[in-house]
Amino acid sequence: MAFKVAIVGATGNVGREMLNILEERGFPVGEVVALASRRSVGTEVSFGDRTLKVKALDTYDFSDTDICLMSAGGNVSKEWSPKIGKQGCIVIDNSSAWRYDQDVPLIVPEVNPDAIDGYTKRNIIANPNCSTAQMLVALKPLHDAATIKRVVVSTYQSVSGAGKEGMDELFQQTRAVFVADPVEAKKFTKRIAFNVIPHIDVFMDDGSTKEEWKMVAETKKMLDPKIKVTATCVRVPVFIGHSEAVNIEFEKPITADEARDILRDAPGCQVIDKRENGGYITPLESAGEDATYISRIREDSTLDNGLNMWIVSDNLRKGAALNAIQIAELLVARGLVKPKQKAA
Repeated sequence: MAFKVAIVGATGNVGREMLNILEERGFPVGEVVALASRRSVGTEVSFGDRTLKVKALDTYDFSDTDICLMSAGGNVSKEWSPKIGKQGCIVIDNSSAWRYDQDVPLIVPEVNPDAIDGYTKRNIIANPNCSTAQMLVALKPLHDAATIKRVVVSTYQSVSGAGKEGMDELFQQTRAVFVADPVEAKKFTKRIAFNVIPHIDVFMDDGSTKEEWKMVAETKKMLDPKIKVTATCVRVPVFIGHSEAVNIEFEKPITADEARDILRDAPGCQVIDKRENGGYITPLESAGEDATYISRIREDSTLDNGLNMWIVSDNLRKGAALNAIQIAELLVARGLVKPKQKAA
């Protein structure tokens, strides 16, 4: 079987990563179409050894396309995903536009694959927030083993989570500091070079930010509505790779050794946890990798049945592009999508 796949937002960081991962993982594509806004028409993007010319989203006919990977932001997705879905093309959306819609499944394949069956209500599947995705890959097997009651998470999120503009701003500000030029903050609320900013997305009435709220809401939707979650999300001067310090309270006893063994066998997880210099993962090593890495697993002596751990992943991959393509692979594996076009 060979599928026709469209990528909306193909010129962005995540869109380009989607093209790379489709090729790397050998997804059964017959044709790949790169789409974006009219101002990007004609731009060239790479797909394996091929070069694709970007076409305009607003004039493209999706009626013969099987899967649309949507990575063009919430406003574009709100407008276009329902239209695309009505043409019989399954949309896998990377924005926050549909994550909290009851008729749209929110999926991390290692966490809640069975929820994918609900996609037929709108023909849309949502990809979770990057920081939630990597956390839940690590929490799911532990929840199955000992039942999580409460999670306290502090994130250290790279600037690529804010797109190309965020990466450009870190680069430009860092260079400006070294040559004593004025440092301008445009994308972020404060200087990001040699600094950390405890503010991602907009503030909400209770003092939390939307990013923090997303982690709470998505954990409840995908893992267990009874889990209590509190988050502090921080932007750090790292180009790629989100890190998280996570404190977990369980209903049942679980030791650090037991957690380590469980996570070593869990899909999508890689444990790097030696109690020595360098015996842990940092975002630098996670860049370009598919795994969710777990380090610094240790018992919390202030809690009954408590653990601490450090979770790191490439936010452009598992937090976005890779997870979307894993969802597409799940659709294929379960026979939920069939090619519209017959093979020649």
